[in-house]
Amino acid sequence: MFEILKSGGIVMVPIIACGLVAVFIIVERFHYFFSIKKRDEKFNSDIESCILKNDFKTAESVCVLADTPCAKVVKSAVEHRNFSERDLKEFIQSKLDLAVPEFENNLSALNTISNVSTLLGLLGTVTGNIKAFGVLGNGGTMGDPALLAGAIAEALVTTVAGLVVAIPAIIFSSYFNSQVNHSITRMEQTVTSVLFRLTKKGEA
Repeated sequence: MFEILKSGGIVMVPIIACGLVAVFIIVERFHYFFSIKKRDEKFNSDIESCILKNDFKTAESVCVLADTPCAKVVKSAVEHRNFSERDLKEFIQSKLDLAVPEFENNLSALNTISNVSTLLGLLGTVTGNIKAFGVLGNGGTMGDPALLAGAIAEALVTTVAGLVVAIPAIIFSSYFNSQVNHSITRMEQTVTSVLFRLTKKGEA
């Protein structure tokens, strides 16, 4: 395996680096979304109980314990519950907007890696072909078979390596973007429910 990677030449170094960073981001985002989904499920149940009892001190503690973007927004709503309805809604909307980037953390980097690794693979293809034509030009009709094979190997290996990194990066980037949308929707539903309770609109 090492010899195959080595045959790809210097371009393989940044491609491998992109692959390692992509793996780190994918693992980190999987853990992040799984963790906040699990914590938010418990948080939603606990915070509803606290708000119904008007136990705002415990509600704030529940928010701190959950420590999710949704919990942070709800905590701000509870702390500023004495605002007028209009001011509270505007204030919480600004908090919601600030919470969104937490879900999107590192996803732009994953998108960049998918594009860069593809281009690096293409670069390796071009440099490998240039070397191959150089061998043919310097050695007559066939040139040195060993040098020719090495140049072709560089072109093919870098192409494959670039795609091996780019394809999963694109797939997981799309998946995580869908998770961002689901997380934002769940957060907005929870925050809206809390706001209705705080402004007495949620009472029958």
